[in-house]
Amino acid sequence: MTRVLIVYWSDYGNTKKMAEAAAKGVGTIADAEAVIKTTEEATAIDVTAADALVIGSPTHMGSMDWHVKKFIDEVCGGLWMKDALSGRVGGVFATGSGYGSAGGGCEMAMLSMISNLAELGLVVVPLPKHTPGYPQGGLQWGPYGRSAGPNLEQKELAEEPLVAARHHGANIARLAVKLGEPVTFAR
Repeated sequence: MTRVLIVYWSDYGNTKKMAEAAAKGVGTIADAEAVIKTTEEATAIDVTAADALVIGSPTHMGSMDWHVKKFIDEVCGGLWMKDALSGRVGGVFATGSGYGSAGGGCEMAMLSMISNLAELGLVVVPLPKHTPGYPQGGLQWGPYGRSAGPNLEQKELAEEPLVAARHHGANIARLAVKLGEPVTFAR
């Protein structure tokens, strides 16, 4: 069974909803299962037991949340030192408010998370523009959800970002199933 680990942090519950939507997408792929953990719950054992790693974050000041960065530094950093994740599959998603149609920096938050996944040696899955939900909830880097209105008032996510997240989860799982066991490189 191909395991997709979805690690996220959520301030108001919107990033958690995106994680759950991605997990539903994973569940549509035969021989794939999703495991969802917060950044505070996920361990190095969880990460190395997974064939794919998906990271989700709320956006703060145009960047990923500090809980997500702490997970990357403290949990994934040691795995990077051991080259333990090379050849696995990865993806990202984000939520945000702020000004601008992409949630006040969701693109920058996703790019910084993708940079970390690439550093770990993961094969990063983008979000194609033909993905359902993309026009209102997607960027080429991954799905994003607007968590506030035009005056920065908190609001529920629209359905489109959740649809995009489901498809993103399915795409990541599909690739992880096709790739099979990650390659281990001899030193």
